[in-house]
Amino acid sequence: MTTALIYLVVMILVAAVVFVLASVVFGRGEELPPLPPGASPTRLPASGVTGEDLRDLRFQLVVRGYKMSEVDWVLQRLGGELDSLRARVAELEEQVAETDHEAPR
Repeated sequence: MTTALIYLVVMILVAAVVFVLASVVFGRGEELPPLPPGASPTRLPASGVTGEDLRDLRFQLVVRGYKMSEVDWVLQRLGGELDSLRARVAELEEQVAETDHEAPR
């Protein structure tokens, strides 16, 4: 009976040491300090999203990672921005092609 109790105590001590070591080595996995509850750092300009805007973008951390609704919102915004930029590029390329075709040589 005492042998089983000693094994149990040793297993609990080993588990506690492993837990403390893992906590020290890996931490919480966050590089930024946590935000106050309900605060959201997810901000993008109304139009003209730049690379700097994306580099400065942060999502609120929740228990299972990033807040999914914020990530979905950013992806929709960036998709719309890319679609409008590509449509504008296609329009300008068409104008250049028409100008080149009409110009006498």
